[in-house]
Amino acid sequence: MLKSLLPKAHARMLALPLLGPIADGFDDWLAANGYTAGSRKYAIRMLPHVDNDLRKRKARTVAKLNHATLHASWRHLIKRFPMNAGTVRSLECYLTATGKIVADDRKAVTLSVAEKLSEEYVTYLREVRGFAIHSMANHRRVSQAFLDHADRRRAALKTLQPKDIEVFVTQAGNRLCRGSLQHEIAALRGLLRFLALDGRVPQGLDKQIDTPRLYRLEQLPRALPWPTVIELLKSLDLTSDIGLRDYAMFLLIATYGLRASEVVELTLDDVAWRKGVLRIHQRKTASPLELPLTNEVATALTKHLKRSTPPAP
Repeated sequence: MLKSLLPKAHARMLALPLLGPIADGFDDWLAANGYTAGSRKYAIRMLPHVDNDLRKRKARTVAKLNHATLHASWRHLIKRFPMNAGTVRSLECYLTATGKIVADDRKAVTLSVAEKLSEEYVTYLREVRGFAIHSMANHRRVSQAFLDHADRRRAALKTLQPKDIEVFVTQAGNRLCRGSLQHEIAALRGLLRFLALDGRVPQGLDKQIDTPRLYRLEQLPRALPWPTVIELLKSLDLTSDIGLRDYAMFLLIATYGLRASEVVELTLDDVAWRKGVLRIHQRKTASPLELPLTNEVATALTKHLKRSTPPAP
């Protein structure tokens, strides 16, 4: 399955000195456990960094890996790759489930209180709230940062005060813009609500955090006026293969508001010509979306495909 997931990069993944022999099996395990194609790509593309870090820790074969080594690797990589270091956790689950490392070895791993609570919170977001992988990564980062902050201030969670939270928010505000600070505070509020469910922090702390205000039209508009979009589409050379391709791509973006990543992942199977439906694989929410296939978009796609026949699968 790895070859179909990454047609161009699969050979490089299979050639990794340490993790190459298990890369294909790891991808199969991810698919069998409900990971989307997008999540699998992020995980597999992270393997070279994981492989390099594990070999620096003197791991020469998969059989020599253990939970302590994998945990140390995760702690190191999460500083450089806060969005994708969870691949190490997934890899650890795969190796345990397939018997390649011993489950009892977990006793050798000592987690800090902040790490334990952060992982517990992320598990809750995944299994109860159904968060996407990127959202969970952001919440893990913020929750661990806040819990470490509380530990440094020697602030007990049971008696946590608004002033302890205010100091953390102020420090975050010194390095973040208002838009980013909104996301930071949203994740912090979620953590406080989770900890308040069983009384680990006082109730209502999440409501005592003020969030930055963002005002509509306070910045330059991010969308082009429609007449400008029309002029852009008219400027493309529709007599060339590349021009037809570019026209189809820009028309998809202009018509449906698609992200570039959603456009480039479209395949022939996503176009239901007779039903007049276009299926989109949303990267952000990892959920499918069906849109009406307009005549103009269908015509643009047809002209592009007739001039640029895609290779056989």
